[in-house]
Amino acid sequence: MIKLSYIFTGALVAASVMVADWATAAPLSLSHNLGRADQMAPMQEQTEQGYQTPAQFRRQVVAYNGSEAPGTVIIDTPNTFLYLVMGNGRALRYGIGVGRDGFRWSGVQHVTKKAEWPDWTPPSEMIARQPYLPRFMAGGPTNPLGARAMYLGNTIYRIHGTNAPSTIGQRVSSGCIRLTNEDIADLYSRVQVGTRVVVLPGAPPATAQNAPQQPVQQR
Repeated sequence: MIKLSYIFTGALVAASVMVADWATAAPLSLSHNLGRADQMAPMQEQTEQGYQTPAQFRRQVVAYNGSEAPGTVIIDTPNTFLYLVMGNGRALRYGIGVGRDGFRWSGVQHVTKKAEWPDWTPPSEMIARQPYLPRFMAGGPTNPLGARAMYLGNTIYRIHGTNAPSTIGQRVSSGCIRLTNEDIADLYSRVQVGTRVVVLPGAPPATAQNAPQQPVQQR
C-alpha cells in the first residue's frame, strides 16, 4: 500500500516558486537547471509570461511510507501529481498534466532514454487524429516537449516539459506526462535511464480544480 500526504512546513508552499534542493538545500534557479536560460525568456514571452503555478502544483517534499524503492517515479494520474521517492519517509512531489479522456493509461514502465531540448516527431497515431501537425519540429523554446524529455519503455509516451505551464493540473495531453520546464529540468537531473515508473490508474476527481486531494493508495 502506498500512502502520500503533505508535510506542512508553511514556507514549503510559500508564494516563491523556488524550492530547496533536498541534498544541498540551495535554491534551484532557472539558469542553473536548464543550462540554456537564453532560450527561456522568448519562450515565456511567446506563451504565458508571468503565469504563476498554483501552490498545490509547486515542487515540494511530502511524506511517503509506501514500499517503492528510493529513486522510483510514481505518477498519480487522478490527482495530477508525480512523486519521486527519496527514502527516509519522503518523496518529492511535482504537479503534472496528464492525458485527456480516452488517453489516460496505467502500468509500470522504465525510462529508456533522456534528451535535452528534444526534437518532436509526432507519432502516426497523433498525425491521423490531427493531420495539421508538423511531421517534425526541432527542439527549442516553442517545441511542445519543452526543455527535457524522458522516454518510457517502447511506448509513444514521455515525461516531458511544456511551454504552456497553465496546463499543469489539467487533462489535455495524448497520454504523455508534462511538467513545467523548471520542474522537468529538476526531475531530469535526479532520474537515470532504467528508472522504474509506476503509473497509477483511476478516474479523475469530479471537479478537477476543487476536489480535495486524497492520499494515494496502491494495493
